[in-house]
Amino acid sequence: MTAPMPPARRLGSALEPVTGQVYFSPECHANYHALGFAQSAGEFNGVAAPDGPAYFTSRGSVMGQVAPELVAAAFAVFSPAAVIPAVTYGWSITDAATICTARDDGAVAQLRRLLGPSPEGLDRANTILRRAVAVLRPEGRPLYAGLRSLGIPDEPLFAMWRMGDMLREFRGDCHTAAWISMNVDATEIGLMSELYWGLPMRTYSRTRAWTNDEFDSAEARLVKRGWAADGALTDAGKAAREAIEVTTDAQMVPALDAIGSDFDELIAILEPWGAAIRAGRGYPANGPHDLAEKGRKA
Repeated sequence: MTAPMPPARRLGSALEPVTGQVYFSPECHANYHALGFAQSAGEFNGVAAPDGPAYFTSRGSVMGQVAPELVAAAFAVFSPAAVIPAVTYGWSITDAATICTARDDGAVAQLRRLLGPSPEGLDRANTILRRAVAVLRPEGRPLYAGLRSLGIPDEPLFAMWRMGDMLREFRGDCHTAAWISMNVDATEIGLMSELYWGLPMRTYSRTRAWTNDEFDSAEARLVKRGWAADGALTDAGKAAREAIEVTTDAQMVPALDAIGSDFDELIAILEPWGAAIRAGRGYPANGPHDLAEKGRKA
């Protein structure tokens, strides 16, 4: 019997389609196109895929008008060879405040279209989420810190999305801290994650723009460490990858403690919203949290 999903991961999974929908929002893509970026880059798993430079620039804009190299470092899992020129181009046609506003407006517009202006449980979710984000600390967490600097809006649906995005990026920053502390690099965590999720190597991680040579070297290092063999994780590799998740989960404990006994209520509010967003093609059927859970049960 598979053990229940740990609470930190369950929260991340419930929040993911509600907050991560920003990257697949047609309203966001239209806003970025109006600023001079290319239109949506076709489809990804049945939903509208973002233009690369618009994605990197818009997500990075929460940190302000920062150097492209800083955006690449904060995103962590993407090749700097893709991020740096994309953000350099982005800053040549717009500024951080403008594209950040375009991002916010497009994300909330999609939520309004798919969930309505005041979905059931919104006020209660905001009360609980506000407690969760109030205890989060910014040190070593650049994307979360950037969102924190923007403040929490007054409009309830916008406020919910902002706080959810803060929790999402906080966990992402914590995850990066967890794997770099184990002397794992970006190519290695990509390959390990695929195998941990039950995917073939170089499928999902291919979207991170690393080269075949870089993947070859990463796989060789994993084999040398005894973490991979014959295109699969060894028992030691599985334990190492799970340890990264456990360390990430541990950093979410303050937020979980702040949510307290209202955890199940919050999940019960968020999950139907996520289902409605997926049904409306606002988020892919299989995102990272879904893949991780499938791999955990395999």
